[in-house]
Amino acid sequence: MLRAMIVDDEAPARSELKYLIDEVGQVEVVAEAANVREAIEALKDKRVDLMFLDVSMPEVNGMQFAEALGRLKNPPVIVFVTAYGEYAADAFAVNAIDYLVKPVEEDRLKQAIVKVGQYFAGQNKKTASERIPVEKNGKKVLVNTEEIHYIMAKDDYSYLYTEDDRYLSTASLANLESRLADQGFFRAHRGYLVNLAYVTEVESISGGTLRLTLRGVEEQIPVSRRRVPSIKKALGL
Repeated sequence: MLRAMIVDDEAPARSELKYLIDEVGQVEVVAEAANVREAIEALKDKRVDLMFLDVSMPEVNGMQFAEALGRLKNPPVIVFVTAYGEYAADAFAVNAIDYLVKPVEEDRLKQAIVKVGQYFAGQNKKTASERIPVEKNGKKVLVNTEEIHYIMAKDDYSYLYTEDDRYLSTASLANLESRLADQGFFRAHRGYLVNLAYVTEVESISGGTLRLTLRGVEEQIPVSRRRVPSIKKALGL
C-alpha cells in the first residue's frame, strides 16, 4: 500500500481528503501537515510515497515546495489538491502526477490514485528498462526508453530524441507506439510519439489543437485535434 502525506493549511480540508482517501483505499495516510515546515519535519521521520499538496499556503506555497522536493534523490510523487484551477500547467511543470480541484469528488480521486499506481508500476519496470536499438554514426547502440523525450516519424523509420542527441531507428512509429504504450508514451500526432514524463507545458492554439513543450527540448510538439481529449485525460487536465 502506498504511504501518503496530506499538506494543507486548512484542518477541515485535510480531514475531508483523508476520509475520501480511506474510502477509496490503496493509500494509507501516514502524516498530515498544515504548512511546508511541518511537512519537512514529517518527512524526516516517515517514508512517504505520495503527497497530496495544497497550492495556496502561507510563507511557502505548494508549487515552490514541489519544485524543492524535485531536487531530492527519491522525492514523493505529487498530487495537487487546490481550490484554484488556473495553476494546472504550472503543476505539470514541476512533474505533478495529477491536479485535483476542490471540492474533490471520490471518482476523481480514484482516477488520481490509479494514475499514481501506474506511475509506480512504470518505475518498477525501469529496473529492467527496455532498450531500443538505434543507429548513430554507422554504429548500432541501445537507448534506454526513459531517456527518450519524443520520437518523430521519418518515412518508414523513426528519429528518437533524447536531451542531447538524435538517433535513427529502423522501426516505424506505429511499431514503437505499440512497444512503448505502457511506458508513458502517447501518440500526440500521426508524426509524433511523446514521453509524457517530459511534458512541462500545454498550450491551446487555434483550431482546437494543442502544442506541447517538453523539458530539455526546443521544438514544440503538435497534438492533432482528434487526440486532444485523450492527451488531456492522460495528463489529468
